[in-house]
Amino acid sequence: MRSQTPKVLHELCGRPMVLWPVRAALEAGAGKVVVVDSPERALEDVLPAGVELAVQERPNGTGGAVGAAIAQLDSPSGAGPGSGSASGVDADAPIVVLSGDVPLVDAGAIRRLIDAHLKSGAAATMLSTVLGDPSGYGRVVRYASGTVERVVETKEEGDSTPEERLITEVNTGIYAFQGRALREALPRLSADNAQGELYLPEVLDLLAASGARVEALIVEDEGLVLGVNDQLDLARVRGLAQRAIHERHMRAGVGIVDPGATVIDVEVEIGRDTVIEPFTTIKGSTKIGERCSVRHSYLIDCLLEDGASVGPFGYLRPGTVLRSGAKAGTFVEVKNSDIGAGAKIPHLSYIGDADVGERSNLGAGTITANYDGFGKHRTTIGSRVRGGVDTSFVAPVAVGDGAVTAAGSVVTEDVPAGALAVARARQENIEGYAERQEQRLQSEKR
Repeated sequence: MRSQTPKVLHELCGRPMVLWPVRAALEAGAGKVVVVDSPERALEDVLPAGVELAVQERPNGTGGAVGAAIAQLDSPSGAGPGSGSASGVDADAPIVVLSGDVPLVDAGAIRRLIDAHLKSGAAATMLSTVLGDPSGYGRVVRYASGTVERVVETKEEGDSTPEERLITEVNTGIYAFQGRALREALPRLSADNAQGELYLPEVLDLLAASGARVEALIVEDEGLVLGVNDQLDLARVRGLAQRAIHERHMRAGVGIVDPGATVIDVEVEIGRDTVIEPFTTIKGSTKIGERCSVRHSYLIDCLLEDGASVGPFGYLRPGTVLRSGAKAGTFVEVKNSDIGAGAKIPHLSYIGDADVGERSNLGAGTITANYDGFGKHRTTIGSRVRGGVDTSFVAPVAVGDGAVTAAGSVVTEDVPAGALAVARARQENIEGYAERQEQRLQSEKR
């Protein structure tokens, strides 16, 4: 990846890459999920509750990684590797192996793999696919009967023959094993290869050589099993994931005017009859209700209730709530604020750390000065307040229901309900000022 970030922690549509197969496994009904990490334990903080971590002490290949996972799988729930206690996991139960850099595999594909594996009675079943350009992938070598003979790696010249590299059916790195067969085969893996690693696909070779049945289930949609090895691969996979997210929302009644010009993260929720216009980005855990309008805006970790509208060129930051029918208009930025039902912030304003009541209308250029150099403070604006243009509310300050602020005011004290706040210097006109300034400039030039 040419990056300081571990590969599987690169973000894919708002979710670390490794969590895509983890979520798919949980959705498919996995009884126990173990994620393998390096000794640095970089993945520990991103795993959801109930998912366990196994540490692969040495970077000795995929076979070594699965060995670390088996040790954790055989430990009591919540115990570390090597605890030595039985976990109650059935030794014959199927074990599914997924790859953290093959993120788009879904629960349906996992279920189909398990169903095919159990139906055939095979010791191992792999997911494979056929690629026009199989470069870099392990090739699936089959017997004449159609069962799998072995998988050959192609990373280094000595790993495979020219004939084997012509095969277009490739190993996706996704398997279902009989638990007992996998446990018995792992200790027999050899590092006698170009990279000196324990290759998990060699388990298939060992099982087939011993007369056990090894099957391969071909996945027609290669997008489900695409691997990520660099930023180009990640961009390609992101495009597929984003298209699936768009399609899910549109089939549920959301209007996305131009999907090619719209970014929506995987966790975002959007209600029907909401329209998302082009050049909009919706990130994080944002939730948008029904009949909302989002135009050319950037939203992250915020909530829009039914009928709310944003933009064009709005920026809703984390903690923002737009209640039913509220509006954050053109070039409006809102952060950690609750904007009441029917309230309007039409344009050119910044509202941070504030509570705005129902049906209030804040004029252009409204600012909440929420930071005093030491800490953040909140502004409370009541219902039906009319804020004049270029009003600054210096927090902490409260404005009562139905109050009005004069244009250009800097409000530093609480405003009673129904009052008019005029907080600006009295205007003074100095006659002849411009002429005197010009005369001074001319004299200085001489």
